This record gives sequence, C-alpha cells and structure tokens, in this order.
Amino acid sequence: SSQDLIMSCLGLHWTNDLPGAMIQCRLALKPDGLFLAAILGGETLKELRIACTIAQMEREGGISPRMSPLAQVRDAGNLLSRAGFALPGVDVDRYTVKYNSALELVEHLRAMAETNALFQRSHILKRDTALATAAIYQSMFGLEDGTIPATFQVIYMTGWKEHSSQQKPKRRGSATVSFGDIRKQFGSNQD
Repeated sequence: SSQDLIMSCLGLHWTNDLPGAMIQCRLALKPDGLFLAAILGGETLKELRIACTIAQMEREGGISPRMSPLAQVRDAGNLLSRAGFALPGVDVDRYTVKYNSALELVEHLRAMAETNALFQRSHILKRDTALATAAIYQSMFGLEDGTIPATFQVIYMTGWKEHSSQQKPKRRGSATVSFGDIRKQFGSNQD
C-alpha cells in the first residue's frame, strides 16, 4: 500500500494470471490510489487469426494457437471488479493499420515482440501454411489499394483502491425521478 498510481501500458496481456496481477496492483496502491491500464483486446489482429485458422485447417487438418489469447471488452469490467477495484471504468479504441502484406505484418509483430507467448503450441509454422495464410488474408480482407488492414483493439481500464471519500452508489430503487418523466420532458415519445 505505498503507491498513489499504478499504470500499465500494453503489458498486462502478457501475464499468465491477469486477475492475480490486477489484485497485486490494487494491493500495492494507497487508499484512493488509481490503477490505469491499457491492454490489447480480443478483436486485435482478428483478420490474421481468421486467415491463419483457415490456412491451418486446409493445410494441416487442425489448428494450433498462433497468437496469445486476449481479453474481451465485456471481461474488462469484470476483471476490475474481481480484483476489488472501486469505481471501475472501461473504454475501448480500435485502430486499423495498413500493411503491404500479411508477411510484412508478421515481421512487424516479431519486431515488436508481440507474437505468441503460449507454452503449449506448435513452434513450427510450415512454409506452405504461412503462404496460404498470406493469400487468404489478402483475398478476404485486402483493400483496393493492394494493402491489408490489421485491427488493433486497445481496452483502457481504470479502477480505484477503495477509500471512504469516494462516491457511493445509491440504493437500488431510491431514484426520485423516472426515466419516463425525463423522456416526456425532453420530447421523446419512444418506449
């Protein structure tokens, strides 16, 4: 309980125990300390995942994980709550980067050290499977200018270590104004 702020920028997706790592972050925070994190989300490299799966099924008759598993947006809030953070918040951005080919994308991932961290996986990708992946990627997702898109989803998470000065949620059913009244006040007749 010695830190005012803990930040993690695109590193937590590498941990083998994400909930446990987040619990440790909360425990290291002072009361009312802030946890900020950005992780790659499950939609990251969806095009490459699809192309690689199809190529492996066609060429090898089965699949081996080629990329590390990533959290989904719907899981991020649950992870924050499970780790014991107060006032959890989650936001997401999606970035699309263009590459000349799937092979160029893979080289970029290797240069960033963002390949596969799984221990139980096939370490060998056959050349014909790699070439088939590139061809499938191009045919399914290729753009008119000849490039391919690569989606990167970034999930942002915020959570606070509990403190008595923080906002508290109201008791369920304690509202004094109904949504119907608000709708009428602003001229919306939709139900």
